Amino acid sequence: MGLKLEVVILSVSDVDRAKQFYEKVGFRLDIDVSAGEDFRGVQFTPPDSECSIIFGKGMTSAAPGSLQGLYLVVADIEASRADLVGRGIEVGEVFHDAGGLFFHGHDTTGVVHDIEGSGRLAGPHPDRADYGSYATFSDPDGNVWVLQEVRQRAPGR
Repeated sequence: MGLKLEVVILSVSDVDRAKQFYEKVGFRLDIDVSAGEDFRGVQFTPPDSECSIIFGKGMTSAAPGSLQGLYLVVADIEASRADLVGRGIEVGEVFHDAGGLFFHGHDTTGVVHDIEGSGRLAGPHPDRADYGSYATFSDPDGNVWVLQEVRQRAPGR
């Protein structure tokens, strides 16, 4: 059986503001359609992704900014972070998880806090292990995105 994640629905408070943000991030605009005053759907696809995001008016009853930990896999965490910063996106510093390769502690700010007590350590994973280095950013509504460095996918992926 083939199951493939195709679309994730984001809740946003201002469709045009969100559209400008995702264009600035570098996502590809696929559609922007309206059906009367009560429905508008905007679909974007991240570069090299097969899964898209959709947001708009009349799409979901979820609270704006309620999605946390949307992962974007990148080959070079530092270069990808620098590219987003160069586009004017506020991105937290690169970090890795003290307890292993899966980071915990998604939050609504998209920034590395202390690192004390959060399990986050500053900088990329010391061995640059795949799935081990992260940086986060948020859209204007607080939907949190996680950049995760993966150079070689785990078997079966």
